[in-house]
Amino acid sequence: MKTLRAVNHDARDGTECNALDIPVIGLGVWMMNKPGECYDAVLNALSIGYRLIDTARSYGNEAAVGEAVRASEVRREDIIVVTKLRRIHATSYESAIENCKRSLDLLKLDHIDVYLVHAPPEDPEAREPVWRAMEDLLAEGSVKSIGVSNYGINHLADLRSYARILPSINQVELNPWIQRPQLHDATRAVGALTMAYSPLARGQKANDVDMALVAKKIGCTGPQASIKWCLDRGAIVIPKSSNYSRQRENLDSLGLDISDIRAEIDMFDSNYVSGWDPTVEP
Repeated sequence: MKTLRAVNHDARDGTECNALDIPVIGLGVWMMNKPGECYDAVLNALSIGYRLIDTARSYGNEAAVGEAVRASEVRREDIIVVTKLRRIHATSYESAIENCKRSLDLLKLDHIDVYLVHAPPEDPEAREPVWRAMEDLLAEGSVKSIGVSNYGINHLADLRSYARILPSINQVELNPWIQRPQLHDATRAVGALTMAYSPLARGQKANDVDMALVAKKIGCTGPQASIKWCLDRGAIVIPKSSNYSRQRENLDSLGLDISDIRAEIDMFDSNYVSGWDPTVEP
């Protein structure tokens, strides 16, 4: 599978501190909380070629993700596991360290591949010490790459003022209905990749009639066209699905050429926020 290189850079001179090759498409497991649902979804995804799994403490399924990763026949070193520091835990240096260790305990893995601050800490005074903890977790090897999630342009600019190491990832809602070109550019400007969650707007656009009509022109589904649009923007995409056939359908988006319909998809941008949006907070 195609990968993108996620790099943490030294904030002083831009030199590369560490790098991780991340598959361009992965499985998101938000709201997979029914008995066995997350475990089965991850195990199946790994069996058909997924190598990136995105979870979070707030999802309540880190233990199931870790169990499936350990049970899989895929080598651990070939799997990228992403999890996140919950916002209510992003209050201090000590809390960030403690809750990373707790995530490792739940996952029962010896390291986290990508660890993200799930949203800008609500207390602006906590943002620097929380990020310092992220840097120290990276230095000690508990995590292999550090980044952020739901950071807006102003949050990224602020991060530059105190970071020793810049983030490798900014995970935000990105799809044809909320295209965010300025935020995408700001993310790249700090040397990070955009990781697009909710490529179908939390499923709210999965059956969008207009997208289906456009996608039909090249013989694919609306969801596939939406996912490929994100991929073509240079983003890593993490669609959620516990349905085996849908997982395959999403994976098959990689092989699409949407150049003939891209201009039409670009017209769907309407700043449609499907859930929370901390990127606009102070």
